[in-house]
Amino acid sequence: MGLITSLPFFIVLPPLLWVYFGGNPFFAQVRPGLNAKLFRILKFRTMHGDGRDASWLGKLLRRSSLDELPQFWNVLAGEMSIVGPRPLLAEYLPLYNAEQLLRHAVKPGITGLAQINGRNRLSWHEKFEHDAFYVRHLSLMLDLQIIFATVSGIFSLKNADSGVASPFKGNPGC
Repeated sequence: MGLITSLPFFIVLPPLLWVYFGGNPFFAQVRPGLNAKLFRILKFRTMHGDGRDASWLGKLLRRSSLDELPQFWNVLAGEMSIVGPRPLLAEYLPLYNAEQLLRHAVKPGITGLAQINGRNRLSWHEKFEHDAFYVRHLSLMLDLQIIFATVSGIFSLKNADSGVASPFKGNPGC
């Protein structure tokens, strides 16, 4: 259903991004998923290849979460779920404590508790608390609440944040 409703964006955005960035409109990166198994996450490109911000277009895609739409392909491939802890960088794996590793007991999600509660405005500690709560209280009702809050937030731009999270440096600084 997510792919069907996002079809208009898949028709318009790739050619626009191809022209804007002068090449591939997609961004792929290896991330850990269920049981920390690595997979390639897909997103619409929001930055130039040299890491420079894509100004208005990249910020718009991130703020509206449209950059996340290609992850419905990851859901179809069985690598992700609609709801779950967001997949973080693989380089963070050795930095997690036992509580933080709980996030890998479920499939990562396109949206999750941290996304509806502040996204990049949250500290790493708060993000991991939301992830652990989600894993411990996994239920269809919780998933439906998160999906509803995500959709509401997208249309109201509540929790909109076009920034990029600061790197996770391990537990002492989180």
